[in-house]
Amino acid sequence: MNGTVGPVGYGASVIEHLSIPTPAGDFDAIAAGPQDGRPVLLLHGFPEAAVEWEHQVARLGGEGFRAVAPDQRGYSPGVRPDDVAAYAMDELVGDVVAMADALEWRRFDLVGHDWGGAVAWWTADRHPERLRSLTAVSTPHPRALGAALRSDEDQALRSQYMRDWQSPRTEERMLADGGEPLRRMYEWKVPRARVDDYLARLSEPGALTAALNWYRAPTPRDRIGEITVPTLYVWSTEDVALGSTAALDTENWVSGPYEFQMLEDVTHWVPEEVPEQLTALLLDHLRRH
Repeated sequence: MNGTVGPVGYGASVIEHLSIPTPAGDFDAIAAGPQDGRPVLLLHGFPEAAVEWEHQVARLGGEGFRAVAPDQRGYSPGVRPDDVAAYAMDELVGDVVAMADALEWRRFDLVGHDWGGAVAWWTADRHPERLRSLTAVSTPHPRALGAALRSDEDQALRSQYMRDWQSPRTEERMLADGGEPLRRMYEWKVPRARVDDYLARLSEPGALTAALNWYRAPTPRDRIGEITVPTLYVWSTEDVALGSTAALDTENWVSGPYEFQMLEDVTHWVPEEVPEQLTALLLDHLRRH
């Protein structure tokens, strides 16, 4: 694993830039905290990158944890395969385990938002022995979401975008007018400089296609089961993509210790819209488990 590159001060801690080598390629990542600190891996969503967790990584590092947030498959230039099937859930979960192995983490806490939340749920199902705890932000348990898609017209309408984005012209539409359609997705809740950074990253050749391949990849053949590891699920009431039906049903798919936190008047972009509030919930969860 490469050393730090251009550490960036953030509050009382320091953000490092890492390269994590795996059989699939090298993942770019940000990190903070002592090397022997309790390990926490944070997975970003679409259309974002590891820096969506910058506040949480810095705070966790300052509290003595070893926090690492990678740019996931397709977002890291070193792991950007062309094949759509390479973005299937088995591959994404495999990346989590491979990164933990490269970091020499036998057990770790896993945090995910949006697509990163989906990967985190599946990792907790497939590899519970590796996880000390799970924190899912925005994304409900996949079985709860599946049930809502079948029974709740509101959730079916909210999720229509997932089918629409499988169109081969989606990249062209999102990047039209200097990326204005993509910019509007953040609902003016993510800092402008951060949105500029995301647009620059996703405008790189092949980057947006790779990110959208997460939506185009084959769905898992196996069914996810109940989650046994201690779980915190954070859902926000103004999330345009994920409604209350699946959020409230998620508790029925966790058999281990479970905590549900509902954030009033907060949109989908929780880690960046209310970073202090989310970090406080996360720290409390980690300290109790």
